[in-house]
Amino acid sequence: MDESKIVQPSRKLYDTADTVVSKFVAPEGLTEALVRELSAQKNEPAWMLEKRLAALELFLKTPVPVWGAPLSGLDLSKIIYFVRPDTDEKMTWEEVPEDIRRTFEKLGIPEAERNSLSGVGAQYDSDVVYHNLKKEWEEQGVIFENMDVAVQKYPEMVRQYFMTDCVPIHDHKFVMLHGAVWSGGTFIYVPKGVRVNVPLQAYFRMNAERGGQFEHTLIVVDEGAEVQYIEGCSAPKYNASSLHAGCVEVHVKRGARVTYSSIENWSKNTFNLNTKRAVVDDDGVIEWLNGNMGSGVTMLYPMSVLRGARSRSEHVGVAFAGAGQNQDTGAKVVHLAPETSSVIRSKSISKDGGVSTYRGLVRVGGKASGATASVACDALVVGDGSVSNTYPFMRVDTNDVVVAHEASVGRIGDEEVFALMSRGIQRLEAERLVVRGFLDPIVKRLPLEYAVELTRLIELEMEGSVG
Repeated sequence: MDESKIVQPSRKLYDTADTVVSKFVAPEGLTEALVRELSAQKNEPAWMLEKRLAALELFLKTPVPVWGAPLSGLDLSKIIYFVRPDTDEKMTWEEVPEDIRRTFEKLGIPEAERNSLSGVGAQYDSDVVYHNLKKEWEEQGVIFENMDVAVQKYPEMVRQYFMTDCVPIHDHKFVMLHGAVWSGGTFIYVPKGVRVNVPLQAYFRMNAERGGQFEHTLIVVDEGAEVQYIEGCSAPKYNASSLHAGCVEVHVKRGARVTYSSIENWSKNTFNLNTKRAVVDDDGVIEWLNGNMGSGVTMLYPMSVLRGARSRSEHVGVAFAGAGQNQDTGAKVVHLAPETSSVIRSKSISKDGGVSTYRGLVRVGGKASGATASVACDALVVGDGSVSNTYPFMRVDTNDVVVAHEASVGRIGDEEVFALMSRGIQRLEAERLVVRGFLDPIVKRLPLEYAVELTRLIELEMEGSVG
């Protein structure tokens, strides 16, 4: 592929919000009245409102977690939980209001769709404003819909999978919050044996000051089917805090395969408290490819539940923590069945006082004989005062398994930089080269256009110009 022609969604970053007219802006804070209003505006069935209200009840009586990254700067009473742009969902970019379309054009989304994607969904604050699937996949029975639309068009399928056995509403406080106020997102169903070999993409833009975004992604890939899915996200920088608490549920059926790629590049005033999880049946495969940067505080640990024999998971993740950032990320795998296997590869960079933390879990159940698990965590520290932490946790309840863990921390030292500078390379470029070499094993696993995207974002972070 000609790298000069690669489309790089979200490659341009802006410090100010675009001015967009909204048709509904909720007051600050979370109440039962707001949850009922949200559900009514979306014309939801009774069962969804009941689930929202149950989640709200759990949220109100559950304390904020005190482990992990500090959340003291997050005032949940000041967040605006529901903001609707003054438009409905469109199927062509020409129909999208110009002020909103301009934002996505800056981010490269329409161009990416034309050149390298099977379909695109675009969300602006609480609503999806554009959604389209190429006809060739629609003819094969693939469903790719706005999550709000899917509730209306496929109620039985959505009810079966939505926040049931994958991510139940009682899972943790911010899942409870999500269950109460979720809005927008993506629903994907791939029929048996269908292989969607060109990626589907969704892009989420949070534009409102003090806003919250709570998109829900639900992916069901039937027996022997395959799909590649890419999510991107961004937000303008404000002085007040914003909140992202999305949820991703992936159901990988027997012999199916899902590759989920995500680059989360929220602004530094954003608390990114996202939840991602997959349940995998016999011979199924889930691949998580994640890049985390931009947000001031992140707590995100994609999880794979290997409940089927010979099911597999792989997690490849990169986190960057610059000045004023705390990136608390990692991965979780639960082995429940025989001959399951998992690989976790995590790399983090801490620069200019930033804090990066790997927090992981590998649990091997008593019935998971023949399971294998491998965890490798590598950290790179740049500059004085930067911090890197590693908190792995492993629990093994059977003997016939192979579990391995390794971790390393390195620092860009004066000797390496001097060696490169002595060859005529400027200091910043010398540091960039060291970082590129450190990240190379991870970056080359990403889809090519996203490898270019991630590399460029890291270079901007090295310059201190992002967010």
